[in-house]
Formats: sequence, C-alpha cells, structure tokens
Amino acid sequence: MKQKKKKKNRLLSNIILAVSLGVFVVAGFQLVRIGKGYQDGRKEYKEIEKAATEEKKDKNDEEKFTVDFEKLAEMNPDVIGWLRFDPEPSVINYPIVQGKDNQEYLHRTFSKTENGLGAIFLNVDNASNFKDSHSIIYGHRMKDGSMFRHLQDYEKQTFWKKNPLFYIYTPKGRVLTYRIYGVGEVIDASDTYNTFFADKKAYQEFLDMTRKEALYETGVKVRTSDRVVTLSTCTKSSDNHRFVVHGVLEKEESIEE
Repeated sequence: MKQKKKKKNRLLSNIILAVSLGVFVVAGFQLVRIGKGYQDGRKEYKEIEKAATEEKKDKNDEEKFTVDFEKLAEMNPDVIGWLRFDPEPSVINYPIVQGKDNQEYLHRTFSKTENGLGAIFLNVDNASNFKDSHSIIYGHRMKDGSMFRHLQDYEKQTFWKKNPLFYIYTPKGRVLTYRIYGVGEVIDASDTYNTFFADKKAYQEFLDMTRKEALYETGVKVRTSDRVVTLSTCTKSSDNHRFVVHGVLEKEESIEE
C-alpha cells in the first residue's frame, strides 16, 4: 500500500511539474513575442522618422524641422499630420493617421502591420485639417516608453514649465504650435471627449471643465474663438481611466516662412 501511495504521489508530482513547465514555457513565449513586437514597432517608427523628416536650415540660417508628406502618403494615404514635442518629451515624434473608425489603428502601426504599439491617430469625427474647435489625438501608453507613454511626464508642473509646447505639421506645409493649458486624468466616458458644441456657451463650459479637471493651474488663457487639441492615452490606474494633455493653438505658420 505504501509503495502504491508513493507511486501515486510521484505521478502527481510529475504531472504538476509538467503543467508548471508548460505554463512557464507558454509565458516565456508570450514575453518574447511581446518584446519582439515592441522592438519591431520601434524599428518601424525610427525608419519612418529617418526617411520622412529632417532638420534643415531656412533662409535665415535657422534649423527647421521638415516632413516629407509625399513620401509618407506613399507609405500610407491615411496620413494627415506629424506630431512633435521639442525639446521634450522628444520620443513623441510620430506621424498622425486618421482611420475609418477609432478602432482601425489601435493595434496597427503606420504601415498597417498588426502590432500592440498601434499608431498615433486623430479622432474619426474630427476634420483632418485640425480646424475644429476641439480635436482629439489618441496613442497608447507603452511600457517600453514609446508612443504616448511620456505624456504622463506632464503630471509634474515643473516638467510643463520647461516643455509647454507641442507641434503639429500638416501636409499643406503648415506648422501648428500648441501651448499646453491643462493636464489631468479622466474616465473614458468623460465630457472631455466631446467634439461637437451647439454654441459658444457649450464650448465655454467644455473649456471650463478641462481647467477644473487639471492637475495644476497653468495660467494659459483659452477663449471660445480658440482651437484646442487634446492628446489622450491610457493610464496605469485602470482600463477606463485616461491621461489627457490639452493644448490651445498659439500660432500657425508656413514651413517656408
């Protein structure tokens, strides 16, 4: 009896060991697959940046950042802009696309390759020329630091003071400069994501709300005649929380100026 019991115990131990090893192998494979996905996605975006952007001197001998939208359009006709921070967070330096809905680029890169990094994309209901009162740009918060991960650097007011601007370059040769007036954490069903306003009063209520939800006061004035862009990403808090950065259009100029 004792010998049979020992055999049963040994068999059970072997089964548990085999199952544990199987789980370990599968988990290891998943980690490798995810890591490779991150690596492939980062490589793609670096290649795009290298192929379609450059710093060159203008007629005043000043360095200007330029984007080759013809080349980008050959890669993906859904391209509608380029988002850049300067000086920081410099990692946010990506093309912007607009899909047929807000799901298309959640798990597809700029080249439409299936990848967890996804793409930086404009809300489907917004005008692609950023002429709406409120436009929304989405991007993932990746653990490897890519895409919109470093938006959350703006949780600290000291970081905002050093880096208060972001820029959108358009296929029409325009550079839109936005001054960040508010940052905060909201839920995904928040009125922060409204893009249609019946009148100026409704738009003013929206602007007031974004200030009220902000983590700190910036002192940047925003009027109902202004255009606003919100950058949105997920957070580590929960699946239905989002971190948002609101910028008001401060200047629009030609790249050739």
